[in-house]
Formats: sequence, C-alpha cells, structure tokens
Amino acid sequence: MASSTQNANSEKHYVALILAIVIGLVGVFIRFADFKLASAVGNVLMGIGSILVLRAAFAIMK
Repeated sequence: MASSTQNANSEKHYVALILAIVIGLVGVFIRFADFKLASAVGNVLMGIGSILVLRAAFAIMK
C-alpha cells in the first residue's frame, strides 16, 4: 500500500497533468484566433491535451 501511495504522490504525474492542461488551454485559445484552420488546430491540441490528462489521471490511480 505504501508503494502505491508513493507512486500516486510522484511529482512526475503532476508535472504531466499541468503540461496536459496547458496544452488543452492553448487549444482552446487558438480556436478563437483569426487564421485559416485555427479551429482545426485548436481541436487537435484539445484532443491531445485531453488524452494526456486521462493518461496522467489513470497513472495516478494505478
């Protein structure tokens, strides 16, 4: 049990979460930009951010 708690409290999980959230937020802000394909680029970044957040969250729960 202690090993599981130490793994959940590992700093790398929270760094990954912050990075994924930042990528998702950049995707949201790019959707409001005024250039061709802005919405597509924003959607891709939000998708990548969402996938990374889920991976980090499941790694913490593991």
